[in-house]
Amino acid sequence: MTALLAFDYGTRSIGVATGQRQTGMASPLTELRARDGIPNWDEIKKLLDEWQPDLVLVGLPLNMDGSESELSTRARKFANRIHGRFGLAVQMVDERLSSFEAKQEHRAAGGSSHYKSDPVDAIAARLILETWLNQNA
Repeated sequence: MTALLAFDYGTRSIGVATGQRQTGMASPLTELRARDGIPNWDEIKKLLDEWQPDLVLVGLPLNMDGSESELSTRARKFANRIHGRFGLAVQMVDERLSSFEAKQEHRAAGGSSHYKSDPVDAIAARLILETWLNQNA
C-alpha cells in the first residue's frame, strides 16, 4: 500500500491532502499557514509522522504556456526542503488550474467566495493528488 501526502504550496497558505495508491482515493486534509512561503516545519513534521507517506507530492504552479514562474521556483525549493529535512521521496505535479477548479468546486458545494476566511487550498491539494493518481494508475 502506498500512502501519499500532497501539498498545494502557496506563500500564505499550504493545502494538504492525503490518499492511497491502492484505492485511488484522495481526501483534503488541512491548510497550513505560511509566512512568505515558509511553513511551520514542526507542523509539516507532525503531518508526516502521522500519515507516514511513502511519497510526497508537491504541486508545481506552471504558467499556462508551461513555463515556470517565481512561484514554481519557490514550490521546488519547498519540495527540496521536505526531501532534505525528512528524507522522503518527493515528486512535483503540474497543478495548472487546480486552484481555479478548487474554487469552482467549493462554490458549487455552497462555499463562500471569501477564500481568505474560507480557504480552498486543501481541495487544490486533493486535485493535485488525484492528477498524480490518474497519471500513475
